[in-house]
Parts: sequence; C-alpha cells; structure tokens
Amino acid sequence: MTPKVVLVTGVSRFLGGHLAARFAANPDIERVLGVDTEPPPRDLLRRMGRAEFVRADIRNPLISKVISTANVDTVVHASVTASPAGPTGRTVMKEMNVIGTMQLLAACQKSPKVQKLVVKSTSAVYGSSSRDPAVFTEDMGPKDLPSSGYAKDAVEVEGYVRGFGRRRPDVNVTTLRFTNFIGPRIDTVLTRYFALPVVPTVMGYDARVQLLHSEDALAVLERATLHDLPGVFNVGGDGVLLLSQAIRRAGRLNLPVPSGAVPTVGGFFRSARLVDFSPDQMRFLNWGRVVDTTLLKKEFGFTPRWTTQQAFDDYVSGRGLKPLIDQETIDAAERGILDAAARFR
Repeated sequence: MTPKVVLVTGVSRFLGGHLAARFAANPDIERVLGVDTEPPPRDLLRRMGRAEFVRADIRNPLISKVISTANVDTVVHASVTASPAGPTGRTVMKEMNVIGTMQLLAACQKSPKVQKLVVKSTSAVYGSSSRDPAVFTEDMGPKDLPSSGYAKDAVEVEGYVRGFGRRRPDVNVTTLRFTNFIGPRIDTVLTRYFALPVVPTVMGYDARVQLLHSEDALAVLERATLHDLPGVFNVGGDGVLLLSQAIRRAGRLNLPVPSGAVPTVGGFFRSARLVDFSPDQMRFLNWGRVVDTTLLKKEFGFTPRWTTQQAFDDYVSGRGLKPLIDQETIDAAERGILDAAARFR
C-alpha cells in the first residue's frame, strides 16, 4: 500500500521532524501531518516544507478527530522517548509514552481509513542484566523485566500495539526495536554522556554497546512507511564497541565509579543538568546490550549504512569533540599500566 495521508507524532524532535520532512519531499504522498504538543524549532519547521504542523496532545481523545477528519491512512508513532524534560519530566514522559500511545491506538482503531501503523520502539525492552544472552533475537524476552523508566514504558507500549494488531488485523503493523541512536545532529542521553569531559563508568564493568546512526534510523522508518513490512524488527548497526573503547575514541577521560556510588554520581549529573541517567540507562551502561539484525537484512530488506564504530566516529567528528589529552600520552599511560600489571603476575 502506498500511503496517501501520513500522520507523524513527535515532530518537535529530531526523528519525527526530519521524517515528516522526508515524506513532505515525496510527491507520491498527498498530505503529511506532523503532531506534537509544541512546534518544532524554526529551522526544522522550514525543513518540513509542505508538512502541516498540528499542535495536539496525543494523550487527548481529540487526536481521534485529527485522524478521521484528515482521512489519515498511515500513522508513524515516533514520539516514544527516553528523554524527560524539566523537573517533572519522568512523570510527563511516562504519560506521553504510555497514555499517549493508548489514545493514539484507540483513535486508529476507530478510523476505518487507517491501514498502516509504524511504531518506533527500542531494544531496551530486552532489559540489561548479567544473565543476558550474547545477542537478542526478536522472539526473546528480557531475563529481568524492566521495572521503571523508558524500558518499562516501551514494554507497555508494545503490549498495547500487539493488542491493537489483534483487534485490527486489517492494519499493517511494523514495530521497530532500535538500538541507541548516535550521530552529529541528534541529541540523546548517550550523545550528551560521551560529550562529558570526564565520563563515569561502573567500576569492574565494560559494557558492549551497539549503536545506530540517526540517518539510518530515518531511512528505516521511511522504508517501513512506504512499503508493507509487518512484524517486529531489531534495528542496529553492525558490530559493537566496548564502552571503554567508545570513551577513548571520543577523547574523553574514563572515571570508574564503585557500583554503590553510581546513584549519587547519576544524581549529581542530573542536578547539574548534564545528563539525566535513569535506572534502566544505568543498567545499560553496566551490562550493555546487543541485538541480532538478521530479520532486518533478510526480511525487512535493509542493511545500515554505518557500522556501530563508523556511526560513533561520525558523531565524534561531527560534534568536533577534541581529545582532552593527546593520544600519545594516553597510549604511554596505558602501556605503563599494562607493564606494571604484568610485573605483579
């Protein structure tokens, strides 16, 4: 099915706004509506071209009127977010993620015109723990169910999406479980984390991190919208980086923190408005997470342009991150530590 009227949620943020801009540039799509509670930044609004911005709250049942009045046939739910804003951010974030999704799905269910639903989810639904498999496939569940934050929201969102699929089997439903986004243009908890001059890590752990370039994320969402590709798909770049490798590639200094002090350090960075670490994000930095992307390549028909390492390097160069200490000094220090360790064996 070629979409004619597309509605995109979360257009005040990078992903939703740039996705709406791509659809607006596609002459085969007759109308593009971008929904959010606040307008996109001026430069993003200009990029969106003929896309119509609709100031609406998806938590409100009135979203049903927007969908039915505009004869929307395709809904791209890109507003599920891990980034709380302001002092009450976590509460509002959960409401937008969970209640907003419930109302949006109710609106889609009522409208006979809706034929396709694309949902931006996250690989965080698999959780992060010491008992995790080396690689998660789409049919696996978490070893420990996420108990709070974005990960728990995403688990609930996916549950409602599955329920919607059962009630409306005539609708094409695509759920995309993205790994963490990285890139020079996107702002996330992780991009702010790696830009810190001193990067705190959990002492004794070195998480495996799989990343996805934000441009690949846009391409995947666009492909899911323009083609009929129902199902659940993991989406991530090839390869992994150890957290310590990523910190070195960004030219940052690693600060190992005893696990008992992690909540205090996280609270400090949150109060200083540098990075807002949630408990599930702290677990991710402890254990990491890697997903299998075989279905993405073979069934969905997409191979990310950037590997994890290439995406991270593009973020570092695009943000102009400069090493705090030159590489020669770091290498010499590492050699000295390794030599010292060898003598004590």
